[in-house]
Amino acid sequence: MYTDRSSNGLEQETQEAVVVAMSGGVDSSAAAGLLVRSGSRVVGATLLMGIGGAEGDPQGAAGRARAVASHLGIEHRAIDCAAAFRKGVLAPAWSEYDRGRTPSPCVVCNDRIKFRTLAALADEIGAFRIATGHYARVEPDSAGHGVALLRGVDPEKDQSYFLHALAEEHLGRALFPLGGLTKPEVRALARDMGLPNAEDAESQDACFADGGDGFAESLRRSFGASSRTGAIVGPDGRELGRHEGVHRFTVGQRKGLGVAARGRAYVCRIDGTAGRVVLSDDLADLESDGLEASDFRWIGGPDPVGPFRCEAQIRYRHRAAAATAEILGGGLLRVRFDERVRAVAPGQAVVLYREDRVLGGGWIDRSLRDGDV
Repeated sequence: MYTDRSSNGLEQETQEAVVVAMSGGVDSSAAAGLLVRSGSRVVGATLLMGIGGAEGDPQGAAGRARAVASHLGIEHRAIDCAAAFRKGVLAPAWSEYDRGRTPSPCVVCNDRIKFRTLAALADEIGAFRIATGHYARVEPDSAGHGVALLRGVDPEKDQSYFLHALAEEHLGRALFPLGGLTKPEVRALARDMGLPNAEDAESQDACFADGGDGFAESLRRSFGASSRTGAIVGPDGRELGRHEGVHRFTVGQRKGLGVAARGRAYVCRIDGTAGRVVLSDDLADLESDGLEASDFRWIGGPDPVGPFRCEAQIRYRHRAAAATAEILGGGLLRVRFDERVRAVAPGQAVVLYREDRVLGGGWIDRSLRDGDV
């Protein structure tokens, strides 16, 4: 049994079996290597999403992961998740784009596909623990409510934002061997282990390749959908031009707007129903006093009663902003920022923190300005 939990959630000197996700990249490979070093019996699993190379392709995800597994002397399995990925992640992502919203498919994939698949394989082989190469940490909750999800110690690589929606049962089984390490330390470990991909370049969302036309447009073509076309207007409603689909825009965007502007202009609002994209050259039009979100889930223990202080992160690379939040019931959340925040995009996740701890997260429905209830 596990008795000595380190800061990165990795146990020492155990023979317990662990299923680890292996994408073929250096991070997941180093995570597998650390688990082997800890004495665990490791089974590597590559989830085939229908992209990134066929199972037999030595340069594809499964081929590269298999080479690492062979080097480490562990079992490797490739699992076909393409149909589930298309239905559970890509289809909802397109639906969001088509509504003029900006999805966060990595959050959805972790919850609906990756951790469920790893847990199913672990159950099949009689293992309890599942692991990934995410830069995040888990620790026992001090109040006795399962486990706490924490930021990774490397602020440039922290990926806790993408894990807030995990089911409690999966979070309680999770190990994140890289959570207490920085990227340079992981790269050095990979070299020390002699991993064949130790010098490989950083992968960038390989699961969501766009073929050069943008992820949203690639989804539209894949699903054979029509574009929700309409007008591009200024903040006063004056038409500036026409666009080929609201899916091509996101709040805060300033490039590829398709209209000539005298100065720098930004997308400040998208009306998916009317197909209207609103531009402004005034950054104040991008700012919000707060937001409302739905499907909010508090991690660990009962929901708090009344307003509470926190830091709210509205996208992966956003620096969390000091705020006051309140859970309204039915999974609804209202957040008020201490200072205005730019580019709050409906469809993205908002994740609440208290220092390094993840309090919970939900899906942004609308931004709030002065006078909004």
